[in-house]
Amino acid sequence: MEYKADVGVFGGSGFYSFLDDVREITVETPYGPPSDKIALAKIGEKTVAFLPRHGKGHTLPPHMINYRANIYAMKQLGVTRILGPCASGSLQPHVKPGDFVICDQFVNRTWGRKDTFYDGPITTHIGGAEPYCPELRKIAIETAREKGLPVHERGTMVVIQGPRFSTKAESREFSSHGWEVINMTQYPEVVLAREMEICYANITLITDYDVGLEGNPDIQPVSHEMVLKVFNENIGKLKDLLYDIIRRIPEKRNCRCGEELKSARMA
Repeated sequence: MEYKADVGVFGGSGFYSFLDDVREITVETPYGPPSDKIALAKIGEKTVAFLPRHGKGHTLPPHMINYRANIYAMKQLGVTRILGPCASGSLQPHVKPGDFVICDQFVNRTWGRKDTFYDGPITTHIGGAEPYCPELRKIAIETAREKGLPVHERGTMVVIQGPRFSTKAESREFSSHGWEVINMTQYPEVVLAREMEICYANITLITDYDVGLEGNPDIQPVSHEMVLKVFNENIGKLKDLLYDIIRRIPEKRNCRCGEELKSARMA
């Protein structure tokens, strides 16, 4: 392609712009159009590609996002690292609104989403044990710590289909497993990045308690308005964190994310 980028960033709910002095480009993919135009700009020596998952006007609900096109567009630009910030709910009392969580695991509770580039004829099995890039996670954790942000160094995110929020019974089930975070867009974004051998890290901003907390009537169940309110109150911190993470990413990768397919294909 004429345009190239080093790092990709996907914006979630309430996060529709990120960079200044951008050049917006349209990228075509074999999987259809991405969610919107991609904005290119510089952070230090790196070219960053920013794409709002839901489109700039939040026109795409979670189950209608073309995740394959979004990831493939980043691959075509030459992106080797992707940061996936998102607004998420908490399932545990100690994970509070305004906290950041650098997830290390996910549980998929979605259905019907196009979640692989490998539909045959060659059978391809990628590993799932460590879905998030350890190198990017380490950089994100260390950066958040140094900035004095309230950060949880690991967490399991359960990804639900949406667009509705959970019932109380569903939320109780998720909480009972010890899972910390709930979201609607992490799957299949993270696994598609791995299939394209792109390093991926999730930066979760907690905006709410999923359906409130049992035994605490003062905490209300989540609403979309509540999510956007808390997100907007913290978006400056999130952008500042992302800027510094991107500046610290080394040119050479020191992880195995870019070697995934060497042992994944089976005749």
